[in-house]
Amino acid sequence: MKKIVLKVNPADNVIVALTDLHKGQQVELDGEKYILADDVHAKHKFFTTDLQTGDEIIMYGVLVGKAQHFIEKGRLMTTDNVKHASDPFTYKPFHYTWTAPNVDKFKGRTFNGYHREDGRVGTANYWLFIPTVFCENRNLDVIKEALHNELGYAVTQKYKSYAHELVEAYKKGEDIHNLNLAPQTSEEARKKRVFENVDGIKFLNHQGGCGGIRQDAAVLSKLLAAYADHPNVAGVTVLSLGCQNLQVQDFKNDLQQRNPNFNKPLYIFEQQQSQSEEQLVADAIRKTFEGLIEINKFTRKPATLDKLTLGVKCGGSDGFSGISANPAVGYTSDLLVALGGKVLLAEFPELCGAEQQLIDRTRNEDAAKKFIHLMTAYNDAAHKVGSGFHMNPSPGNIKDGLITDAIKSTGAARKGGTSVVEDVLDYTEPAVKPGLNLVCTPGNDVEATTGKAASGATLILFTTGLGTPTGNPVCPTIKVSTNTALLKRMGDVIDINTGPVIDGEKTIEEMGEDILEYCIKAASGEIIPKAVLLNQDDFIPWKRGVSL
Repeated sequence: MKKIVLKVNPADNVIVALTDLHKGQQVELDGEKYILADDVHAKHKFFTTDLQTGDEIIMYGVLVGKAQHFIEKGRLMTTDNVKHASDPFTYKPFHYTWTAPNVDKFKGRTFNGYHREDGRVGTANYWLFIPTVFCENRNLDVIKEALHNELGYAVTQKYKSYAHELVEAYKKGEDIHNLNLAPQTSEEARKKRVFENVDGIKFLNHQGGCGGIRQDAAVLSKLLAAYADHPNVAGVTVLSLGCQNLQVQDFKNDLQQRNPNFNKPLYIFEQQQSQSEEQLVADAIRKTFEGLIEINKFTRKPATLDKLTLGVKCGGSDGFSGISANPAVGYTSDLLVALGGKVLLAEFPELCGAEQQLIDRTRNEDAAKKFIHLMTAYNDAAHKVGSGFHMNPSPGNIKDGLITDAIKSTGAARKGGTSVVEDVLDYTEPAVKPGLNLVCTPGNDVEATTGKAASGATLILFTTGLGTPTGNPVCPTIKVSTNTALLKRMGDVIDINTGPVIDGEKTIEEMGEDILEYCIKAASGEIIPKAVLLNQDDFIPWKRGVSL
């Protein structure tokens, strides 16, 4: 019989509704009976016992809040009766033992990727356009329109055709409601390409490079260098104005520091040294076209799964995120770690409440103390401007059952699985150690995915309960829904559905294996994720200010 409620951890004093429950309804779990004092919608929680003011709320086996007044057994958890709380954390010597999952099913498996000269393997083959300053965004837009339309990468073409059909139908007096937009398939997208082995031409429009403070330009330079050096990038065109804070030489220095053996095609154009804007744009297009001819000669070849670097992210989260999609992705993470790959878990504001668990799993003392420092400094900075990690949940999160940041965060941390934390990275630092790496980024969806790609993620698994149209320019982003209703509502952006976990049709382990199978196909170019098909190339640099 299908379960209607779930207690995530035996120590919890809250129960999650897996379906809509009604006031007065009797619910039984593990031999205990509960009479509901309120309607409890799916994804929300009710209390297993009477609570007094100040009593601790436990979920996932950890402190996630405190009662604000007397709460009776069976009452709905709300923002009125519970406020965020989490346990303090400190360094403890490493004694963690990890039991790796069985990976016999994946031993000897390969994906077909692009082998770079430094030994890394890309899951895609992109050409990248980088502006050193926002003044060049307009030129990038002109070049993008020209190249995307002519070379077969424009997602807007189908909308232009649809608009044209509407106009023609209107002129003829026909009913426009009979016209439908046909979705584009992976195979149709490939057929439009002029260059078969070039997966896309990507543009990193941004609002930085000048103005602000010099530190902003310095961080941006490291970020842009990280993208140029990304294994999914085969060549780079840089557009510079000339007088901006972020000078071309600064970018080149950061690129050299990141990879002294960098040898990809790198074409740099500076507008204040050109004869005209037309000449600048024409030269950039022509030179890039020459580069595209060269990188089109690259072909996919087999690579072992340890060459994958998987970023894990959640956004538009709901009350099922920590129950279905996140733990399923966590199991995928554990599988990849056991196979020798890298996993990147970021979003530091969304690790609030899970800090001690992660510290206890961190192998190296210096790395553990680095994590403590980054978390503490980040939260302190937020408090100085009247905020804090406790203010992280969005109205959408709260509406769908994530009442406190600790509930949201402890569920979010499950994306990282249960393996040992091998390293802790500050923003833009590259992941070099196999295993689970913690990466300092905001929780903001695009800032986080931007940071994961900078640290070397070659695929991103993005879980969502509410739905979000987010991707990344250089790192194929795979959307994983927490529930089947979301898949039915936003199937055009969802790649994998973990709703069968909620419905009792699949286990976390089965779902995790399915996700890894999908990742192998996506890394091989056999499947193009929806975010890539839709050109969801979101890129937001973090200025290191307060962003939750």
